[in-house]
Amino acid sequence: MNIDIAGLPSERIVFETSPLAELGLALHALSEPGHHPGLHGWATATGSALEPDLADRLHEAEFLWRNTFSDVFMAFAGVRGGDGRTGATLAEDLDILDRLDDERFVASALEFTCASLYGIGAPSPLSDPGMRARALDMAAARGPRQVEFTQQLLANPAPVRRWVRRLFEDCDEAFFADTWRRVQVQLVADARHKTDLLRRKGVGEALGAVSAALSLDESGSRISVDKMTEGSTTATDPSIGAGLTLIPSSFGWPHLMVLHAPGWRPVIHYPVHRPELPSPASVELLQLRMEALAHPLRMRLCRNLARSPYTTGELADSHNITAPEVSRHLSVLKKAGLVTTRRRGRYVLHQLDLTVVARLGSDFLEGVLR
Repeated sequence: MNIDIAGLPSERIVFETSPLAELGLALHALSEPGHHPGLHGWATATGSALEPDLADRLHEAEFLWRNTFSDVFMAFAGVRGGDGRTGATLAEDLDILDRLDDERFVASALEFTCASLYGIGAPSPLSDPGMRARALDMAAARGPRQVEFTQQLLANPAPVRRWVRRLFEDCDEAFFADTWRRVQVQLVADARHKTDLLRRKGVGEALGAVSAALSLDESGSRISVDKMTEGSTTATDPSIGAGLTLIPSSFGWPHLMVLHAPGWRPVIHYPVHRPELPSPASVELLQLRMEALAHPLRMRLCRNLARSPYTTGELADSHNITAPEVSRHLSVLKKAGLVTTRRRGRYVLHQLDLTVVARLGSDFLEGVLR
């Protein structure tokens, strides 16, 4: 995924906090605790304390944040003629959401029905019969709650918008106000630190501090995001207020999300780094490692190398194959970073890197969820 920033002044790249964006990820963590093992305690305590009525309403609307993360939560990026600034409080963010026009609100709320068309600027289902039919068909595949929500939203957006705002306000009263007070200090500090880094050392350094999955090309004109999702957007379109916003999240890991809808200001929503979390493996490296382990002979070699160091000759003798053949397979494993090599006298010993292999499961999960 790429973001074009060619010619964009650095002052148009801003780090901000957003209570509404954080609420969206908090709701996602409640719905998908398996994505967020570090939040199990919070999710269990918060979920068990919800009043039944609020829990039911959250269940009704969870398609806004469970399978796809609706751009409703980052409305500041889509207000036509807006300045791209977030609200200081949830109430201010919700006021910004109210300023989002019906076409953009409906498209964002129905994102779960048109994810494959997200990056191409599809017509509004409010005015295009084909998109309307598609939205209803896709909602039907998800379930009756989604169909009812879609029908009501397409028939008359205003009551649904009021219902959604009231839902978020009730979440604030029930649990999020306390949660936001607890995480806000960290998020504000992170945004301030990244802003200072951007001003002193430039865009590349700031992006590197945000995530190892972000990189700036040599010309300084394009940001690459290492995700399995494909897409592109521009931060230099004057018609939508040129700029790029980066939003830190305490609830986000392992998700690194990029708002890249046409006509919206690009947004990178990133998890605040925690020292106990290792840097994520790139998608390319993850694929390389899984392909390396997919070969049956390399799997058998790994069985030896996991137990103790072996020379090439020992492995060849153990598996009744030639030393050059072993060397070719070891080369693949070493290129993938799965095997380490050290010399002992005139012998070269190879051993499986158990730490890297042990992380494959979590690397895979993080890669597909990023």
